[in-house]
Amino acid sequence: MKKLTLILLLLGLCACTNISKKTKTTNISSNYVPQEYVKLTHPQWSKNASFYQINTRQFTPEGTFAAAEHQLPRLKELGVDILWLMPIHPIGEENRKGSLGSPYSVKDYYGVNPEFGTLDDLKSFVNAAHELGMYVILDWVANHSAWDNELRHKHPNWYTKNSQGNFQPTPWWDWSDIIDFDYNVPEMREYMTDAMKYWVKEANIDGYRCDVAGFVPLDFWENVRSELDAIKPVFMLAEWEMRDLHAKAFDATYAWSWQEAIHDILSGHADLNRLFVYYSWNEGAYPKNSYRMTYVSNHDANSWEGTVFERYGSEEKVATAIVLSIVGEGMPLIYNGLEAGNNKRLEFFEKDPIKWKEHEFKPLIQKLLALQKQNSALWHGKYGARMERIYNTNPTEVFSFIRENTKDKVFVVINFSDKEQDIQFMGPQTAGVYTELFSKQKATLTEDTSLKLAPWEYRVYVQ
Repeated sequence: MKKLTLILLLLGLCACTNISKKTKTTNISSNYVPQEYVKLTHPQWSKNASFYQINTRQFTPEGTFAAAEHQLPRLKELGVDILWLMPIHPIGEENRKGSLGSPYSVKDYYGVNPEFGTLDDLKSFVNAAHELGMYVILDWVANHSAWDNELRHKHPNWYTKNSQGNFQPTPWWDWSDIIDFDYNVPEMREYMTDAMKYWVKEANIDGYRCDVAGFVPLDFWENVRSELDAIKPVFMLAEWEMRDLHAKAFDATYAWSWQEAIHDILSGHADLNRLFVYYSWNEGAYPKNSYRMTYVSNHDANSWEGTVFERYGSEEKVATAIVLSIVGEGMPLIYNGLEAGNNKRLEFFEKDPIKWKEHEFKPLIQKLLALQKQNSALWHGKYGARMERIYNTNPTEVFSFIRENTKDKVFVVINFSDKEQDIQFMGPQTAGVYTELFSKQKATLTEDTSLKLAPWEYRVYVQ
């Protein structure tokens, strides 16, 4: 290991020396033009947008697109923008799990699950969302299909096989109800591309959330993005966490690491250093114009890992996570039922409607999303401002930062502990006259201002 390190160091020194010589002789530095890593163009409407995930089966007692359409005014009032519909297609019956099966076991990529309604019902939902100024993306399962998808019989060579020559699920996971596609087959890629184009043309959807996107070759996604954008500007979200996806394929990727950090902090398994690691990595490794989806729950987390209360603890703890997911860097996701304080794990393979009720999370989310929409410092990618850490006297339990541009400024302080905190801040960035978002009180802060915070209290100062 020491020998390898020495070799790499020497190579690095040689490279630096060569660059220096070349710069002197050819004046490269004066001709250098920085290139933006993100080559795709985000839809303009996404710069301050948020996600809302709809588990159609559980979203209403009826579990249909028509019933969900009646809820659109409520979602508009909540303040969400991009409605993500979980897979809409007919579900496989062969090797089905449970009585209704997983929506991620697709039997027909051109069909609509009759459990949810008809193609016309879907179109009506999309049109109604557009009329309210919202957008709709479909959950797309490109990595695998149901066993009884007709492609298995018409084109068996489009699927991967195990060492015995048999169809196989994705290796290592208990996904026995699906079988894997082989993206080495050009005809299979063409079919999947055409199917994705179909829904943009036919139903006027606005893009896709792509399931296990990292299991599918990157060049496939990059080609799909260019072909979809030729129809209309689309928004693409990858269920994956990788920088390269942002260059030409996806507007946004999952911030899994953020969610894991928040979980570990609130469950008592880590301190705020976990967040410092995430934000350092996010700023250092990801281009500024890449969008990362931050969330406290989604369909996988809720069904398989537990409700937000099981995973984080009290309502006060969950609220701190919600606040940071929206005012920190990231494109926030609200999973259906969070605004109602849903306290049950929704069944994945059976009908299990959300029990809707009024809950304090609803006005919390409304206030935060309204702020994010109108305050340009909280916008996404190059349109918003980076987070800048504000040092305080208890950095392991109190998280403080600002986001500021030439127009707007937000100063955020969150007590991630069950103890009262008397905090002082270090540096001149905090100085200014603010309005605190929740109390609506005016506050004049100086360099040496101290704040007293109750357990799990958060304050969002807006300028």
